[in-house]
This record gives sequence, C-alpha cells and structure tokens, in this order.
Amino acid sequence: MLIGLNRVIDYIEDHLTDDLSLEKISEYAGVSDYHFRKIFIYLSGLTLSEYIRNRRLSEASMDLLHGEKVTDVAFKYGYQSMDGFTRAFKKWGGFLPSDVMRKGISKSFPKLSFIITVKGGSNMEFRIEDKSAFNLVGVSKRVPMQFEGVNNEIVKLAESITDEQKEEMHSLQNIEPYEIVNASYEADANFLKEEGDLTHLIGILTTENQVSNLLEKVTVDAYTWAIFPSEGPFPSTLQETMAKVYSEWLPSSNYEVINAPAFSFTKMDKVKNDYAYGEVWIPVRKRLR
Repeated sequence: MLIGLNRVIDYIEDHLTDDLSLEKISEYAGVSDYHFRKIFIYLSGLTLSEYIRNRRLSEASMDLLHGEKVTDVAFKYGYQSMDGFTRAFKKWGGFLPSDVMRKGISKSFPKLSFIITVKGGSNMEFRIEDKSAFNLVGVSKRVPMQFEGVNNEIVKLAESITDEQKEEMHSLQNIEPYEIVNASYEADANFLKEEGDLTHLIGILTTENQVSNLLEKVTVDAYTWAIFPSEGPFPSTLQETMAKVYSEWLPSSNYEVINAPAFSFTKMDKVKNDYAYGEVWIPVRKRLR
C-alpha cells in the first residue's frame, strides 16, 4: 500500500501542470476513488485536493522566484484567470505573486513521502472472514461526502424510517451480523474538488431476494471481509477505529480495499450512556506482489 501511495505521489508530481486524470490516480492507488481519498486524508491529514493545490502553488512560487512571468505561471498551473491565481496564491502564501518577484520572498510545500512508523503499545484487533453473496436491504439516500463530524443528511435518513419498513427489515434479516448496519457506496467521481455525493443505506443483511417497494436492495458479491471490532465511548471510538484501519492497518497489511459497499454497526450499552460496541466491515483482497 505504501509503495502504491508513493507511486501516486510521484504521478501527481509529474503531472502538476497537466489536467490530472481521475482514472489514472485511481488506477495507481489500486482502490476506489472514495477509499483512496479516505486513506490519503487519514495518512496525511490533508485532503487530496488540498495537497495538489499546495504543491502547485509551491512550484508556482519557485517559478516566480526564478523570474517567470505571473501570467505564464498562472496558466501553467491550470488557473483560467489572473484574478483566480492571485486570490489562491495570496490565500496560500499570505502575499501576492508580484511580491515574490519584487521582494524575493517565497514559500514552499514539499512533496509528501509515506513511510511506515512502528508504534508500540497499541494493538488492533481484527478478523478475516469469507462471506457468500448477500443483499443489503434498507432505506437509502444520496448524501454529501463527509469524512468528519455528524452528517445531518444521514441523521434525517435514519429519522425517516417508518415502523412498516422496520418490520419488513426485521423479517428479512437472516445472516450475520444480525444488526442494523450503515453502508456506503457509489461515491461520485469528482474527488479532486472534494465534492459530490455517495449513497448511504441504513438496513440489514439478508439472502432473501423478494423485497417490497418500501425498501431498496443492493446485491453484494462474495468477498473476503476485514472486520474490526471496537468498544468504548460513542461515536469517537468507532471513528478512531475507522481512522486506524486506513492509516495503520491497511498500509502494513497484505490486503487492499475492493470497490464495493463497506458497512458498520453499533450496539449501544443499555447501562452506560454514550458507550457502544461496534464493528467496521471492509471488503478486501490479497494484494498482488
């Protein structure tokens, strides 16, 4: 995984002045656009678009320092107008592009490089499980992509579930985990701008195929699943587990993420408030050496 990430960084570096290809970046990453974005932000602390913008403006600053014209530099790094470039540069650097040429001041943002850091005293429990094909059945909605905080559209989706829908889901549920799950899939491809939606489904797992028009059905093929349990304060423990999956476990494992629905569930403790047991299920396959 780390070799793949560094290869993607090299690809971005070689194409900073080009229209970066979404398909090529995904191909280099070896995972879906959505999952690569999650891996990138958990490892680097930056969104992919922030990183690309910072690198472009850093290189633009060096070009200006070496005497290139502001207009040439602006168009070189994909800006369609001088005003747009000037605003972006000022916001990034705190000074105008012309200041670089007149005063010799500059700013840099180095190219990223991913390495493994071995951390002690922190174990991550997981299990690998092969699962036959099944259906995700429930209510779904296109919601904005959001990596942090509460997604209000998902909250509204949960609140919209009727008693009749709950009853049908309960009657169809016949395979593990016997819990209400939150699944996400079909993320928009417009990830360079960190915009777009994905489909979020709240429902159950079943092998039944007959579903009423009250519910959505999504068929999931037979896959290998990496399953990560967590127990502690909700929702922080579940969110931390998800972060560790992408920032620690995946880079050092022999697995890569498959472009298929991932899901999670939580079981709130009946005694301790805001305390829950949860699991994150990620579809994976062995990486090719």
